[in-house]
Amino acid sequence: MEDYIISGMAAENQIRFFAATTRQMTETARERHNLSPIASAALGRLMTAGAMMGAMCKNDDDVITLQIQGDGPMKGITVTANSNADVKGYVEVPDVMLPPNSIGKLDVGGAVGNGFLRVIKDIGLKEPYVGQTELVSGEIAEDLTYYFASSEQIPTSVALGVLMNKENTVRQAGGFIVQLMPFAEEKTIAALEEKLSAFASITSYLDQGKSPEDIIAELFDDYEITAKVPTKFHCGCSKEYVAKALISVGKVELEKMIADGEAIEVNCHFCNSHYKYDIDDLKKLLNEAK
Repeated sequence: MEDYIISGMAAENQIRFFAATTRQMTETARERHNLSPIASAALGRLMTAGAMMGAMCKNDDDVITLQIQGDGPMKGITVTANSNADVKGYVEVPDVMLPPNSIGKLDVGGAVGNGFLRVIKDIGLKEPYVGQTELVSGEIAEDLTYYFASSEQIPTSVALGVLMNKENTVRQAGGFIVQLMPFAEEKTIAALEEKLSAFASITSYLDQGKSPEDIIAELFDDYEITAKVPTKFHCGCSKEYVAKALISVGKVELEKMIADGEAIEVNCHFCNSHYKYDIDDLKKLLNEAK
């Protein structure tokens, strides 16, 4: 199944929803960063959320960045998504390993620890919007549910999941975001709460071969899907793009690099691509620098 996101409205437009399947996106990130199972689960969850939040954006140039910083051994996770649901991300410690948690699952919460979640929305205003909340569990879905309620005042239910194979490849990944509109009626809220309480893990549904459409049908009797968009792991870096960043450091720094007499290598955190610049390359960049 290709990765994609559906969105729409339910319960006579009292609820809006997003649902995604993101196995290939998560597997690409695992391969690029050589992630451990816990790191794959953590990054896959946050990228899935980022993809759906990117799909919420209204303008082509809008960008969403999600950052988690914790005191656990993983330390931090960063994900960036655009309005086309193109996503990239990385974890600070990609090889973190921990025993299973108390219910035998990958201990993402233990790997993340205590800390905060920051959401940065660059939506064309003079300054980006920044919202920050404390982590409530480090399991990511619960942390985003709390963020939406406390920072954006939107009652929200977030479900995210990554299921790994024994050989450390991604078996399933996906999630949903369900949000109540301000005029939602009590009976609508009660019905949704009942459905959510009976809902199994998102990966269990995906592993049964169910699609995002099937999952939404499990949650709502009355709904309309208004959009379906592809989502993927994508980083726009290139040797030319990184060269511009090198030029921006200025002539003095470039002259120091040249004086060292050795080629330099720049690594992209988001996709783990490596770009080498020899002395001739650096001299050309020096000529372009102001």
